[in-house]
Amino acid sequence: MREVVDGVFEVGIGYVHVHLVVTDDGVVLVDTGLPGRSARIGRALHDIRRKIGDVTTILLTHHHVDHTGGLAEVRRRSGARVVAHQDDVPYVTGEAQAYMPHPVVRLVGLFLGKAEPAPVDEIITTDSATPLPGFTAVHTPGHTPGHLSYLLDRDGGILFAGDAAAGGRSGKIGSAPKMVSADLDAQWRSVEKLAGLEFEHAVFGHGRALNGRAVEAFRAYVAAGK
Repeated sequence: MREVVDGVFEVGIGYVHVHLVVTDDGVVLVDTGLPGRSARIGRALHDIRRKIGDVTTILLTHHHVDHTGGLAEVRRRSGARVVAHQDDVPYVTGEAQAYMPHPVVRLVGLFLGKAEPAPVDEIITTDSATPLPGFTAVHTPGHTPGHLSYLLDRDGGILFAGDAAAGGRSGKIGSAPKMVSADLDAQWRSVEKLAGLEFEHAVFGHGRALNGRAVEAFRAYVAAGK
């Protein structure tokens, strides 16, 4: 675990990150990581002198199992409300089953397991919604139809990009793995959308966080073209 900026912590769970945000009203959790690994979230909370009951809100970026694997357990133990976009809600609640056409992805899925379905307490239906004070939900479809990124109004702006993009080396960004994205053209437009915002820092579901004018890395990526 590392503190990206004051009160924002990045927690590695296998190959994916979840993020803890300490607020005046409790802890906000962005995504919940892989199935069967929620104990790692508990340890991270302990390390910052918090406990699972301090988690008041879980913001989901999208429905993929590596981001929702611990959702049901964390929600049961914390009582936190869950926020997701309407287009991904059926997959989170178990009403629909995601289909991954790429054979490698299907094979990996056998080892990862499935996320236990969980209720969604607040459904985002509009762009730029504010699920809680200081957070803006930005609809960034492509990786999944209901993918959300979140912009936190703190320290010049912190973008939680989820899998709309991935952190790269040397202060650059890249795309999320193409074989698991639903619509690559839509995903590109979402990155262009994020490049038009203002933020100093960016964190990702996969890859390195960026500190200091992180938006410029997005703009450079867009300028370079697909």
